[in-house]
Amino acid sequence: MSRKKLTVVGAGHVGAHTALWLALKELGDVVLLDILEGAPQGKSLDLMHASPIEGFDSRVTGTNDYKDTANSDVVIITAGLPRKPGMSRSDLISTNSGIIKGVIEGIGKYSPQAHLLIVTNPLDVMVYAAWKYSGFAPERVMGLSGALDGARLRAFIAMELGVSVEDVQAMVIGGHADEMVPLKRYSTVSGIPIGQFIAPDRLDAILARTKKAGGEIVGLLKTGSAYYAPSAAVAEMAEAIIRDKKRVIPCAAYCNGQYGVKDMFIGVPCVLGTNGVERIIEVSLDADEKKAFDNSVTAIKGLIAELKLG
Repeated sequence: MSRKKLTVVGAGHVGAHTALWLALKELGDVVLLDILEGAPQGKSLDLMHASPIEGFDSRVTGTNDYKDTANSDVVIITAGLPRKPGMSRSDLISTNSGIIKGVIEGIGKYSPQAHLLIVTNPLDVMVYAAWKYSGFAPERVMGLSGALDGARLRAFIAMELGVSVEDVQAMVIGGHADEMVPLKRYSTVSGIPIGQFIAPDRLDAILARTKKAGGEIVGLLKTGSAYYAPSAAVAEMAEAIIRDKKRVIPCAAYCNGQYGVKDMFIGVPCVLGTNGVERIIEVSLDADEKKAFDNSVTAIKGLIAELKLG
């Protein structure tokens, strides 16, 4: 049985760290692609030098040529400009949609059966663009949203309570933006609702911090955006697909009536397996949650309109 093949497009901080997580998980051989000559080759060689130390047998190679990505099972797209302080994700639309279009042309030519996992911001809009540009079945196109946002919420809850992150579950739906919707009713510690551990005002502060977590890191770094957690989160999604784990992970998926949303991608709980987004799980939302989710939908629709893709 031949090894699986995973391509990471973009050899910046997010892309290089994604390649690292994928190799550590031994999901298959990894190709790191970038337009910058030498960058993917150098980082891939550096990763290969780490393989005897960490004991992974995934082969990591770097390239500037889409031919080397041929027949990839999963393609993770991290290419694009990162946010700078004072920038919103929507400020990136025109530049990054152009980058996505070029990437999709290369990937579509050489890996027409691949699953596309999008990390580029503004996330929900770039997933929609990737779907439109590629013509791929919508279940094979998805974006990093709740997998990352939920991890951030889980981390904050564990930090607040002094408990293991392994025992914390949290669900964040909606767009990967300030309009995201953390669902505190569906967040637990070893099955116990977090409302039994954390006072309402403190919990509200944690939820608010979760919404702004990406911006908080941008403000601290001053010269870029987060990369450890985003890369780990998208690697988790790739693992669910490659290993057919049927993981329930919130991600930006194509909705065709679920949650009252049609013909757009937004963060919802999904079952991820070998067929990509195999099922969207619809949970009941109370009035406040539904209002927040609808606000998120409206914001994304406005950004999609700016793409003028029809």
